[in-house]
Amino acid sequence: MQSRIKFLFVLPALLLPAAAWALDFRSISAPKAVLFDAPSAQAKKLFIVGQQYPVEVIVNLGDWVKVRDSRGELAWIEAKQLSAKRSVLVTVPQAEVRESADEASRLVFRAEKDVVLELLDAGSDGWAKVRHRDGLTGYIQLSKVWGL
Repeated sequence: MQSRIKFLFVLPALLLPAAAWALDFRSISAPKAVLFDAPSAQAKKLFIVGQQYPVEVIVNLGDWVKVRDSRGELAWIEAKQLSAKRSVLVTVPQAEVRESADEASRLVFRAEKDVVLELLDAGSDGWAKVRHRDGLTGYIQLSKVWGL
């Protein structure tokens, strides 16, 4: 019985660090970046991504970082090609960007699927403030983008 009680106290303590982990998103800083299947420039090249494309950091080895893209694909990239500047990727056929974080507010623009938007504020209440590369700024529903 005593070992069972210890288990009940130890289990939450073991799970606490895992709950404290936050998703770490970055964006591509280079105009074009190659993603590899291993942490080496001699590894197999998987694909090329453009500037501001968002990725989720999975493993950081210093010079090389293992990342996940919006499709769930894993690859390695040189750390120097990543930026702390955040961006999001539109995941629906067409997403509306509004003047304020309210569906009834004025429509600023529509963004097509796979368009990258600069993240200005992760926001709250299900909305994020974003900027299009053309300079238009507004709010988009979090459920319509990936990268947060």
